[in-house]
Amino acid sequence: MGTIWNDLVGSEVRFEGRRFRTRTIQTGAGTPLILIHGIGGHAEAYSRNVMRLGARTHAIAIDLIWHGCSSKPPFADAIPSYAAQVIDLIDAMRLERVFIEGESLGGWVTLWMALHHADRLAGVVLNTTAGVRFRPGTVAERPDEGRELLRQRSIAAIENPTAETIRKRLEWLMASPDRVTDELVELRQRFYYDPETQTALKAVFNDAFSKGGLFDRFAIPEERLAEIRTPALVFWTDKNPGTGPDVGQRIANLIPGAQFYCMNDAAHWPQWEHPEEHDRVILDFVEKTRR
Repeated sequence: MGTIWNDLVGSEVRFEGRRFRTRTIQTGAGTPLILIHGIGGHAEAYSRNVMRLGARTHAIAIDLIWHGCSSKPPFADAIPSYAAQVIDLIDAMRLERVFIEGESLGGWVTLWMALHHADRLAGVVLNTTAGVRFRPGTVAERPDEGRELLRQRSIAAIENPTAETIRKRLEWLMASPDRVTDELVELRQRFYYDPETQTALKAVFNDAFSKGGLFDRFAIPEERLAEIRTPALVFWTDKNPGTGPDVGQRIANLIPGAQFYCMNDAAHWPQWEHPEEHDRVILDFVEKTRR
């Protein structure tokens, strides 16, 4: 693998939007494919994918609001606000219908879009998605290695963004800790040291992990997945922390006509861990759906 910016040579960093200022890393032409990172992340979550995906789509990796270099309005109603940001981006770029891949929190936003803005979507990829409230006993969840460990490491990283705390947070995403590069640590540390970003992400993390917060207010009951009519691919991994392949398979079973793919030897960042495999599966889904 090259460095992040060697991987992105030939792409453009642009700010798009009217209501929100959204940082994008984009390349290519034709079918728009918006790529949305997880909580606390940034567009470079897809740095190993943009150029390959952009050879056959218009690939657009974004920073969500309150993250990275995108705008940081007063914090409120996270999931609907992220969805409003995506609609603002689509409108500002004069796109018709788009494919969206969302990872973790990004998948939650993508599910929300499929339920509330399906007319703007051509297809969705739910990459180790968060945000589904399952009926008791239907799936095996492991909160201690999933949401609880993510909470601990996220709070530690944003409150004291040293190389060590950032690295531990990033290691949660990977099946093997050696997949976290020094460059990735330094990049995220630079974002987390920025005072405006630090303040915004403290609000994001506090809402995500507090009682009565994000999950309690905006989790999508599993029964609602049956309402989704947008073509969907559920992309999971064998080592996803907290929710194994049975969770991804259940989501796929609940969405009418959804496809399911499970990557081996990967955790919560499959697009980074095995980018060639990830991109092949995504492009195959996009092209088959278009046909």
